[in-house]
Amino acid sequence: MPETRRIRKVLKSKPTMEGAGVHLHRVFGFGEVPLFDPFLLLDDFRSDQPEQYLNGFPWHPHRGIETITYVLRGDVEHGDSLGNQGIIGAGDVQWMTAGSGIIHQEMPKGDESGKMYGFQLWANLPARQKMMDPRYRDVTREQIPEAMLANGTLVRVIAGEAAGVKGPVGDIVIDPEYLDITVPANAEFRHPTKRGHTVFAYVIGGQGYFCREKTPFTFEVEGANYFDIQRDPFVANGSLVLFAEGDEMLAFTEDREVRFLLISGRPLGEPVAWYGPIVMNTREELRIAFEEYDRGTFIKYQG
Repeated sequence: MPETRRIRKVLKSKPTMEGAGVHLHRVFGFGEVPLFDPFLLLDDFRSDQPEQYLNGFPWHPHRGIETITYVLRGDVEHGDSLGNQGIIGAGDVQWMTAGSGIIHQEMPKGDESGKMYGFQLWANLPARQKMMDPRYRDVTREQIPEAMLANGTLVRVIAGEAAGVKGPVGDIVIDPEYLDITVPANAEFRHPTKRGHTVFAYVIGGQGYFCREKTPFTFEVEGANYFDIQRDPFVANGSLVLFAEGDEMLAFTEDREVRFLLISGRPLGEPVAWYGPIVMNTREELRIAFEEYDRGTFIKYQG
């Protein structure tokens, strides 16, 4: 029998400000390393108020990481120092590997009603690939396949595989899975997970349960302990479930549907030296990166 992953921790996203004054909710970040290894940060930038996001993220550098941007509503215009430019539209994904270095900007525009909904995930690169050539993988809404299960569960497969459907993003060193899952009311969803991988679910709509344990166990929510008896508390929009080890994850609902991002990856187990938009393995590598940025020698790949 496969072992179902229990809940290790529950986090509630917290409001913060980044870029040139963008209001967003940070789900996890610097303070959670190495808990989410190989992932570094997850930001939820859903907003109905243009003044909270239009200033965007002007020109800034990245090195040593990958940034994964998933847009649900609105557009994000992007450009970089190599001359690349484009738009990430509703339903699209951009998987950007910064590698040895890139300087870019990301400017959210919102839709016709002023709504801008999206998420950005940072994934670490191993030491041997931190200085690889940068690259983009732009995946349009039409390129992302969907799997419809018999009970009505809908899965958009960005990376990895679900119900025999494979996502378009592959050949990533951390062997990631990135699924957008909607489980209808009064339904259950089980999904196999790889042993040793970090697995988490971030709820972006409705509410659901992620464990059927009948005996009390501890949930960690914002530093406090709560005891779950008979499936309480449920996990609602804006909260993340980090799973413990196991062979599969479980989600189920009662009177409401739940929509969540299911993300997993193979941990790197390497030291992390992180300052701002640059993540390396040592403080010396960080120092060199910022010196190069100041001198104008940061970009190694010319296209």
